[in-house]
Amino acid sequence: MVDFKFSVFTAVAAADAGEASLVDVLTRALPAAPGRWRVGRSGIWCSVVPEGAPRRQQGWKLHVSATPASAEEVLERASRVLLEAGSAFKFAASVDFVAALNARNTSRGHSGKFITVYPESDAEAVRLARELHEATKGLPGPRVLSDRPYAPGSLVHYRYGAFVEERRLTNDGFYTWTIIDPDGKPVEDRRAGRYTPPSWVTSPFPDNGPQSTRRTRDSGEIVLGERFAVREAIRHSNKGGVYRAVDRRTGDPVVIKEARPHVAADLEGRDTRDRLRAEARALERLGGRGLAPRLVELFPQGGHLFLAQELVQGGPLREWAAERIVEAGWGDHLGTATEMARRLVELMSDAHAAGLIVRDFNPNNIMVRPDGTPVLIDLELAVADGEDGPLRSGTPAFGAPEQLGGAPPHASADHYSLGATLCYLFTGSPPYLLDEHPPSRPPADRLDEWLTARTQGLEFPEHLRAMVLGLMADDPGRRWTTDRARDALAAPNARGARGPVDAESPWLRETVERAIEGITDELLASMDPDAANALWPVSCVHGAPDPCTLQQGAAGCLGALVRCSRLTGDPRLPEAIAAASRWVRARMADGTNRPPGLYFGSAGVAWSLLDAGLETGDERLVEDAVALAGTLPAAVASPDVTHGTAGLGLTALHLWARTGLAAFAERAEAAADALLGTVEEREGGLVWSTPADVDSKLAGRSYHGFAHGVAGVGYFLLACAEATGRDDCRAFAVRVGDALLDAAVVERGTAMWGAGAGDAPTAPYWCHGASGIGSFLVRLGAATGDARFLEAAELSARAVTGHAWRAVLGQCHGLAGNGDFLLDMAELTGDDRHRAAAWRLGRTIVAARAHRDGRLVLPDEQGEVSATWGDGMSGMLGFLLRLRYGSPRLWTVEAAAATAVGGAS
Repeated sequence: MVDFKFSVFTAVAAADAGEASLVDVLTRALPAAPGRWRVGRSGIWCSVVPEGAPRRQQGWKLHVSATPASAEEVLERASRVLLEAGSAFKFAASVDFVAALNARNTSRGHSGKFITVYPESDAEAVRLARELHEATKGLPGPRVLSDRPYAPGSLVHYRYGAFVEERRLTNDGFYTWTIIDPDGKPVEDRRAGRYTPPSWVTSPFPDNGPQSTRRTRDSGEIVLGERFAVREAIRHSNKGGVYRAVDRRTGDPVVIKEARPHVAADLEGRDTRDRLRAEARALERLGGRGLAPRLVELFPQGGHLFLAQELVQGGPLREWAAERIVEAGWGDHLGTATEMARRLVELMSDAHAAGLIVRDFNPNNIMVRPDGTPVLIDLELAVADGEDGPLRSGTPAFGAPEQLGGAPPHASADHYSLGATLCYLFTGSPPYLLDEHPPSRPPADRLDEWLTARTQGLEFPEHLRAMVLGLMADDPGRRWTTDRARDALAAPNARGARGPVDAESPWLRETVERAIEGITDELLASMDPDAANALWPVSCVHGAPDPCTLQQGAAGCLGALVRCSRLTGDPRLPEAIAAASRWVRARMADGTNRPPGLYFGSAGVAWSLLDAGLETGDERLVEDAVALAGTLPAAVASPDVTHGTAGLGLTALHLWARTGLAAFAERAEAAADALLGTVEEREGGLVWSTPADVDSKLAGRSYHGFAHGVAGVGYFLLACAEATGRDDCRAFAVRVGDALLDAAVVERGTAMWGAGAGDAPTAPYWCHGASGIGSFLVRLGAATGDARFLEAAELSARAVTGHAWRAVLGQCHGLAGNGDFLLDMAELTGDDRHRAAAWRLGRTIVAARAHRDGRLVLPDEQGEVSATWGDGMSGMLGFLLRLRYGSPRLWTVEAAAATAVGGAS
């Protein structure tokens, strides 16, 4: 008897014809299957489990790959084998999901896994692998890189791993999948882009011979095509590697690009190999013109396709522009950029004259030779004029809307990409504007506002603005051509007709107020108190974070809403704060062993819940927050603010200020004692390092910055000294300041720091750079009266304002965190120049807004919509609230001091 349980995905299937086709395969097969089956849906997966079957925790599992074109037939053949065997399995529930699993840039450790099978024993695993191999033989599908193929060319692969989702949180606050070793200890179930079984297991599968056939060795060298000696891998991705090599016939350096079979395949079976062939044809068409690398050879090896081409000396336009903005200064870069713009216009004009439509003209796909000549690279999407090419292709922010939507190739789409590339060249930022639905403003108006905000203070010439807007016109038929762009660039280089909007002007204040209201609307609408896994949507490229944390979970969003409630009195917020607090409390009681840290652990959750309870008058919530904080250690092995002792000390100071409980004063002092006891004296001054034996990505490292380094430790020691009167903490804070002054790179009137000793200066962000370090130095200067620290903070602020062209908007690595530092400077020095600079950053942030269903969204670091504090909208909201209404910086002890409740508990 068959037990159908389709309620979870019936509506989804009806809405997605691609998904319905794969679900229908299962529905057709189930009635003939023996026994009862439970069918369910979680995320992209449809699971099929025999009722009452035992489930192993771990073992040898199977993966079967497919392409979008072959997925239905692969599933039909495989499901017959698996249902007859009574074996549990899951499959990607739609053709679109199959395409996503096989995409060019999908993680190499997860790509290609269309069907996952969970055999009940090793013997069953071997038997099922053989039967699935025979059933799917001859069908196309990519190699699963984390597994070993059952046989050469087989769609069936195997690896040893977890069968059930047993996860643990690392010390860094991210989930990792675990399996149990022979000693009964949990170890990470690594899903890398290569087959790496645990050392203690023995494969039950027959040996199918050597697995790597695409390379041969000659005299110790890796040789491709019996001609090219590989020197190093430039990068690896799901579509294949890119290698630096030497042509053994000529001695010339070359770049070799690899295309793996069946990766990024479409419904017609075209895959990355077809794109590489298209690039070879484009290079042939441009041969001898100096517009692109010289084609050397296109050749197959081991079923893969390789393209060898001339190695172009120089660097990508993206890096060229950023380096010159940093070297010359934002405003002084304009002359150099205008000359490069002329060269880029000629480059596109010459490519079109050669009969080529580029279709992916962007700063990553243009190399700049040492003499300044731009050259086209990565011409995988290029087609001859009049030919068809892959639809829905291009790079977001640089691809024309109609091209990204599937329109046939046309030169006008290249003109849009040229305009977007020039936009990046002049501003240092990609013109990325999120989609709106329904559209609230014409795209041209949004782009004009964005460009105006990004060129504040540049005296940007009006004819260059008109050129960029003309090339990127909404109507493809009205876009400027390269001839018209050439004429505009020949005009006299008169400087800008539009001056900056005055800081705190009525228009800008009203715009920021509307942005605050729109972000709040979005946070309220996207909060899902019934969700099991995440209260708000999260975009994180670093892994799966704990959904409760400050940096990337609910605590950060909750803290921003609490601040919003306090400053705006929005009547909707108390109920939302209460609902979010209930979700966080329930999740914190799930038995997970969490790290204690401020930004990536339980300390930040306690801080956020306490503030929520005090804001809403919920005494029970306050008690729970105090109890949670009471379980935290005073110190841990990591010294820093985000994960370690300094952050725990700040949390204790905050709890003491807001509750008056002396126990938290004792904890703060204990944290200070631990830090003073673990400091190292080195030639460069004081150093705190995360011990090498700590399970953390920070292990063995020491840093300068606020998040992970000595600046954050110094900030806590200074705060502890201010709160307790401890002179030893103040003295060590001063020594930290001295060490940071010694490590500063002072050039062109700015101060910058490397991530650690010996590192080149980083961008001036809160995490590692001048923004976070300056936040400590200005407080140290204000507390001690030492002009050296105030001067260094001023130089840090100049670095921040000089880098206002950087695109990211968030707190950790972006303009919101930098704006908070500028507000720190204004409040602690009384210099309103810094407040005006913060308003300019606020204007840049709100210019990137998009309206969706009456609400407002802003892009995170990945160009997605995320609610998080570190890189998403909560962190931006925190800055905009402080900018508009004036308030202490969130997650600092000043916030507690400004709202202290004395001795109340």
